[in-house]
Amino acid sequence: MPRTTPTLFPPAIRQLASLGERLRVARLRRRYSAESVAKRAGVARGTLYRVEEGDPGVSIATYASVLRVLGLQGDLDLVARDDVLGRKLQDLKLPTRKVAPRRPSASEKPSSAHSGEPVPSAPSSP
Repeated sequence: MPRTTPTLFPPAIRQLASLGERLRVARLRRRYSAESVAKRAGVARGTLYRVEEGDPGVSIATYASVLRVLGLQGDLDLVARDDVLGRKLQDLKLPTRKVAPRRPSASEKPSSAHSGEPVPSAPSSP
């Protein structure tokens, strides 16, 4: 069965290529060979090259394995960390809570209300 590659828009293609380049540079900075990183990540060397090219057909699990080998697994937590647009959309749909008029409790009622006498109301201003 032939492998299908997801269709991506140009900005996403550039982002993946940039990610792959950063992973390659991180590997080289650590002076790790492609063969050793591939072996530790549990992938073929050709797959590692595809990761470093930013190939969208490579699974996210493979990218995560390479990040782990390079000691960058914490960076995966930064993906979509603060969903600003999602929060704004959520806030727009939050129902507004209508507060019912507060009833005074038995301890707050004036003593004259218990005696059957009307409670004087506050004078109205003109």
